[in-house]
Amino acid sequence: MTAVVDEVEELRREVAKLKKINAKLISRVERSYDQQPSAYALFETAIALDNQVRLRTQEVQQALRSIERVNGDLLRAKEQAEAANLLKSSVLTSISHDLLQPLNAARLALSTLGGYDMGREQAGLIDQADRSLATLEELLRTLLDLSKLDAGVMTPDLRAFPIDALLASVVKEQARTAEKRGLKLAHFGAGRWVTSDPLLLRRVVQNLLANGLRYTRRGGVLVGGRARGDRWTVEVWDTGPGIPEARRDAIFQEFQRGEAGEQGGQGFGLGLAIVRRLALALDHPIGLRSTVGKGSMFSIALPLAEPAKAEPAPPLAGASPTARGPLRDARVLVIENDAAVLAAMSALLSRWGCDVTVAPSGDEAAEIAALRPPQAIIADLHLDHFERGATAVAKVRRAVGAATPAMLVTADHSDTAAREAEEAEMTLLRKPVRPAELRSLLSWLLSQPGA
Repeated sequence: MTAVVDEVEELRREVAKLKKINAKLISRVERSYDQQPSAYALFETAIALDNQVRLRTQEVQQALRSIERVNGDLLRAKEQAEAANLLKSSVLTSISHDLLQPLNAARLALSTLGGYDMGREQAGLIDQADRSLATLEELLRTLLDLSKLDAGVMTPDLRAFPIDALLASVVKEQARTAEKRGLKLAHFGAGRWVTSDPLLLRRVVQNLLANGLRYTRRGGVLVGGRARGDRWTVEVWDTGPGIPEARRDAIFQEFQRGEAGEQGGQGFGLGLAIVRRLALALDHPIGLRSTVGKGSMFSIALPLAEPAKAEPAPPLAGASPTARGPLRDARVLVIENDAAVLAAMSALLSRWGCDVTVAPSGDEAAEIAALRPPQAIIADLHLDHFERGATAVAKVRRAVGAATPAMLVTADHSDTAAREAEEAEMTLLRKPVRPAELRSLLSWLLSQPGA
């Protein structure tokens, strides 16, 4: 691509040179007329100049044709690059779905098994298996995020929103982890609005907070912020071991772990690598201050936004409503093409007391619903024969003549999936599904009008 651009520039310089030569030739003709030489001399001069002008004109035309050919090559190269990016995005989405599907089935099955009466030893084994699957999920998500960033298919969706709500949600997620480790975890809000991509920024803050909790043995972690010019800086303080100055660049590289990791703590050394990549994609500068033996402070600077001119961001994907409704005898229709996931989901819902019907496609789901209308629908985003979950739900709603509350379940964490769910008036739930999150969301759906 660089060679083609250089060739275009060289041709443009040649055209400019030829134009200068033509100008000099015309100037010579004008001077010849001013000197009033003989008619024969003027004739010879005119013939010579005509030949030179014709030659230079041919060279200019040839140069222009070369530029047109190069421009065509550039256009074709651009189209090929765009097609390659679309293919990379499609492949990564497919990989995400295929990798997380069996993990989703396993966690649902484990949750169902954990609901039965059993001894402490058996319960401990189930809990250990669930924690191992959760660790595997974290690793898969991190590797997929790195692949998407490297492929250039992760595009930020910037909008204005209140930063406190996002930070409070992430802190709440990590509260149990902090409690188990005997650490204090606090968040101080300030009522500020910022401009960023809520989903990507959430991932950054999650990694910074998880990193602080992982490497802190006593004390705690504080999440806050402060204004610096036209930016709001989110800060995550911890009372961990601190980071030597010589290692402060290395920790943002892949597979670099700190003191806790070296002594057997959890972690793959990828969290801060994700933070660095996402911060670059968002154009949010990151900072680090640390004192060995006292702790560290990681920060990310976000553009401030005016609350009066901004609209609230839609609920973040994966956030569970707090409202709960009765699940016993609730008629729930599950549309899922993966047999293992379908069996695990059906068993879990039945364990909660739901009256479950299942279907692998929209047409079969519509036939079942016409005979026995569901109160809520759970549909996978990707079904067989390229059918979309939103399309299948639309068929069911037409069959029953009502806007039945529904959720769209997917391993696709892209903005496209979120927009598809929003346009279909469905709630989005990300895979692997956490049973507590599924139960809370299903209870909320059953409390909605039309259920």
